[in-house]
Amino acid sequence: MQSARTEPETIRVIIAQPALPKYRIPVFRELASRSGIELTVTYGSDKHLENTEAEGFTATPVRQRMIGRGRLHFFWDGSAIRNADPRRADVLVLGWNTRSLSLPIAAKKARKGGLGVVLWGHGFSKSEAGWRRRLRDKVGVLADSVMFYNRAAAARFGEVSGRNDDVFVALNTLDMRPIREAAAWWRERPGELEVFKAEHGIKGPMVLFVSRLLEDNKIDMLFEAAAGLGGELPDLKVAVVGGGPDRERLERRAQELGVAERVLMPGPVYEERELAAWFLASSVFCYPVNIGLSILHAMAYALPVVTSDDIPSHNPEIEALKDGENGLLYADGSVDDMAAKLKAVIADAELRARLGRDAERTALEEFTLERMVDGMESAIRLAWEKARGRRKGA
Repeated sequence: MQSARTEPETIRVIIAQPALPKYRIPVFRELASRSGIELTVTYGSDKHLENTEAEGFTATPVRQRMIGRGRLHFFWDGSAIRNADPRRADVLVLGWNTRSLSLPIAAKKARKGGLGVVLWGHGFSKSEAGWRRRLRDKVGVLADSVMFYNRAAAARFGEVSGRNDDVFVALNTLDMRPIREAAAWWRERPGELEVFKAEHGIKGPMVLFVSRLLEDNKIDMLFEAAAGLGGELPDLKVAVVGGGPDRERLERRAQELGVAERVLMPGPVYEERELAAWFLASSVFCYPVNIGLSILHAMAYALPVVTSDDIPSHNPEIEALKDGENGLLYADGSVDDMAAKLKAVIADAELRARLGRDAERTALEEFTLERMVDGMESAIRLAWEKARGRRKGA
């Protein structure tokens, strides 16, 4: 039987993360500002994400190891196991990653020590296999509450598991405040935007892509679409903003297709005000496949979004797109259909304006930072109440 202890007025929460990227800072800062929450984030190093400094909460870098290679790789986070200790935390939030060998050990230790356990994740894998589903479900039993990035994953989990009261949605999003401020700056200075467009040779419509340049994102489909639209839209430009290992191949592909003069590749742009100019100078945002948080970045600038209709291949944020309302879906793999959808948005000013208005409303009203953190806080508080109930009954 556990010895009695005084219940804390503040819930000590430790969230284990693979990295601490800039876009997560506002989320954790907002959570730490909530009454009765004392937050610590532990984070490792991810080659695809650049770590940044914490603001408004405590963050501790830890060593996380990768074991194996390619498809047969797994993760080990010994700090999660060490932090599953009532002397360190009251609630432990763990990433629901079936490749984490330390996850079930940390979750079991946390429950045994009287901590609340929250699992946070996608709830599915793009390369889902039977063993991964079974392992995910087995670990899920150890959680006092679970939270997902979108409603669809939460609903699917509820149907399969029969759990509903402890399933939460923390709609993944961005901090919209700097986006709105940057957009307002340029809109108050239309002459400056015209200078920007002239400097980059933007004389007509432009299709925009902003993200890492990875082969999996099939950015070259945009170049193929531009080649097909050249006769109908002679002033069309395609802007690809970002850096990554696929840049050289993309440059060669643009040359092969004869669209190099139509393609702008300024490299990575990190300052929001500078990024805003690219968004505001564009007619439509297109992310061929595998779209994630970029969808909300574009929508916040009132840009319609065009992407593939293969919904499971995308990240959870695809839930923001409503076909025909704030963007358009093209038939997956079809450059011709992508080109047709892009042309429809570019050529029809009324359609473009309608889609853009609803895109902006979706980002600024539905996918708010406060709503995301509400879901996180609810999951944490329920986990704490369950853990406290277990201790009282022990």
